[in-house]
Amino acid sequence: MRILCVHAHFDDFEFVAAGTFELFRLKHAGNFRAKVLVCTDGRSGHHWRTPQETARIRLEEQAAAAAIGGYEFERLARPDGSPFGEARLPSNDLLAALWKSIRDFEPDYLFCPPLPADTRAGVHPDHITVADAVRRVAYMINVPHAFVDDYPEEGKAEARWIRTPVILNTWDSYIGDGPQSAPDLVVDVSETFDQIARQSWCHQSQIREWLPWVGRHGIAPVETLDQWEASLRQRFSNQRLSLGLGEGAPVEVFSLTSWGQVADRDQLTRDFPAFQLKPCR
Repeated sequence: MRILCVHAHFDDFEFVAAGTFELFRLKHAGNFRAKVLVCTDGRSGHHWRTPQETARIRLEEQAAAAAIGGYEFERLARPDGSPFGEARLPSNDLLAALWKSIRDFEPDYLFCPPLPADTRAGVHPDHITVADAVRRVAYMINVPHAFVDDYPEEGKAEARWIRTPVILNTWDSYIGDGPQSAPDLVVDVSETFDQIARQSWCHQSQIREWLPWVGRHGIAPVETLDQWEASLRQRFSNQRLSLGLGEGAPVEVFSLTSWGQVADRDQLTRDFPAFQLKPCR
């Protein structure tokens, strides 16, 4: 069992899927690999650190979170090895790099941000770029020479069949309630909440510096892990209410797509941790 989370920024994963990944690990025991793929260099997300310092710190923080979460971590790079910046539109080199990374890992399930269906929805440009790139490249995952100009070595070997993953969208707080008001899968992450808190606490430059300054997410400055856990519980509670799920346990929510393989209920039940299945829209 291999699962991959593709996101724009360092820390995006911890806010939407870390608990579910840990539940996957518990369910599949030794037969399991998880990976997080971050598609930007992290330079832009700070208000008083230099871009170079911010990029270095964010990379270190993600590595620390990965050590706690037990997942592999990769910062996506162009075919020439250079990372991608932020506030960019989808480009051929982004699609090529994403295609190569997905093919190399060959996940069963791929998690990524959603694309808004409502023009009134708010958006984060990097989230939209990553979501659009995953959608565009999904069909090409099992096309072995799709980006042969970018990766010539792929064209020299005999074609290898690659499993196309089931692709699910994570929750995106920037889009809000509209198109995501009825997610397809609801996963109770009570059992792994402490893990989520410890992993996300690694992202100090975000949760203690940048996000309180931005002011969009209702995250107040905190000084200790205990304070952060309380803030995080409130965030999960607010999310439940915004989704119309009422009060209850912390949950992570996902929407099924037909971008890749289309999973049926039997497959999801066999592979996923325990979940509540909502009627598909």
